[in-house]
Amino acid sequence: MLELTMASVSGADAGATAGMLMAEAPSAPGAVLRVGRDAGVCRLVTPGDWLFVSRTHLEFRCGPDGAWSVTWLRGSNPDPASEVRLVCEGAARPLAYGGVAPLARGGLGEVVIQDRSGPRSVNVGFYHEG
Repeated sequence: MLELTMASVSGADAGATAGMLMAEAPSAPGAVLRVGRDAGVCRLVTPGDWLFVSRTHLEFRCGPDGAWSVTWLRGSNPDPASEVRLVCEGAARPLAYGGVAPLARGGLGEVVIQDRSGPRSVNVGFYHEG
């Protein structure tokens, strides 16, 4: 099972948890959870006017072995308006545009989509049951 929680945070709201959204999916091969602005495709939807987030920005996918990974999907622009980092066990590392990172079983952490032009972020917490 993969559990996701998402909060959209802007400058003055840092630390606030109001408006938190949640989604989960079983660890079945091929299961997918997406994050972005397109409610028709994404289970967790960011504010529509937050254009630093793509229509479909992140994809969490369960592989054939039941392990989950996260992909920063490439959008229509060659240079993204955001930066994405994966925070696990107190360490943050950037996720490359179009890159994929595995999520450890029994692990928890956060994927942060940071607006390059202002103090806004989308914080997606995850817990991958072991």
